[in-house]
Amino acid sequence: MSKITKLLPVLLLCVGILHCSDTVTNPRDEPPRALTQAELQTVSAFNDFGFELFRRVIQEDEGDTNVFVSPLSISMALGMTMNGARGTTEDAMKSTLEFGEMDIADINEAYQGLMELLPGLDPEVLFEVANSIWYRMGENIREEFLAACRTYFDADVTEINFGSPDAAPTINAWVDDKTHGKIKKIVGDPIPADIVMYLINAIYFKGTWTDEFDPGLTHDDTFYLPKGAQVSCRMMARPDEEKLVEFEYFADNEAQVIDLPYAKGWYTMTLVLPAGGIDLESLIAGIDGEKWKAWTDSLSTREGRLLMPKFETTYEIELKDALTALGMGLAFTPAADFSGMREGGGLWIDKVKHKTYVSVDEAGTEAAAVTSVGMIEWVDPETFIMHVNRPFLFAIREKHSGTILFIGKITDTGYLE
Repeated sequence: MSKITKLLPVLLLCVGILHCSDTVTNPRDEPPRALTQAELQTVSAFNDFGFELFRRVIQEDEGDTNVFVSPLSISMALGMTMNGARGTTEDAMKSTLEFGEMDIADINEAYQGLMELLPGLDPEVLFEVANSIWYRMGENIREEFLAACRTYFDADVTEINFGSPDAAPTINAWVDDKTHGKIKKIVGDPIPADIVMYLINAIYFKGTWTDEFDPGLTHDDTFYLPKGAQVSCRMMARPDEEKLVEFEYFADNEAQVIDLPYAKGWYTMTLVLPAGGIDLESLIAGIDGEKWKAWTDSLSTREGRLLMPKFETTYEIELKDALTALGMGLAFTPAADFSGMREGGGLWIDKVKHKTYVSVDEAGTEAAAVTSVGMIEWVDPETFIMHVNRPFLFAIREKHSGTILFIGKITDTGYLE
């Protein structure tokens, strides 16, 4: 993790995700269309998967640090990957992603429909989704797999020489562009010799509050950390101390819940503050999609005043352990069946890398997420690939005595005439 401000354990599990067509907080316009049954099931799967994954991530995370993930981004990257899975590997991925008995064709159409609907739902909110596939030059990737990803995920598909020094920078430049500079790198450089393919999703969100916070009311305050320590923060307020305004709000004996809409109200930030005496981890442990829906359905117009800190945080995690714990472990082993992706199969998932960014201030929220699924193949231990395409060390030696005659390093291979 980097650039983490210890202000608020981030609770925005669903920024950019429309949880249901009848639970939006007082939107000003009618939706362009209703969600299909498959889309409703898929959104429910996003949220159920999101809470399950979030709990696993928190269990694995060390210390009282901020955590911020995008269930939509992770699900979409794995959804593309699932199109190449077969047999028990496909079943394990569907189960982990909470798709139940949904058919892959219905899942794909739901992804496609949501990708078309969500970005244009509110013209005053910038919400972008992009997908890409990068595969090693010369690989016999099944055209039907690539066609499905192009059709249903609008994926950019590129065959690329992974041994080129430009390969990783090219992929990372795509990530940088699609996240508007908020996430600059997802692929390591150089690309490992056994990597066959990267499947990448990028999400970008930027929305202004329907009712912005007055910067003049932002003040120095104290934020209390889980183990009793205190830190200073900049606390926003709406409205001032002499007034009350209307919010969509709900409270019970576990938590206070409030909705802060962006622009026309189709997108909102939902904040959940544990009740006194309840620690955040205990509260999260009891939240699933059903409880979340019960809370959001219970929001009603109430007068009140809100104080919340400004914050900015980045987060990074490798999701293999969490996804394995949720039932997808087969996909990370040589026993995985991704024969729908490449003729002859022989592929499995190496890593699922996830990076996020979020900034919240008086004007609104900016957030981005990238998920990369790296596919590798088995490499015969009796063979190897050595591509000397970066600075190297060399020596001239006499073998009988072992005497080194010369030793040097090469950082520039310019030929001397």
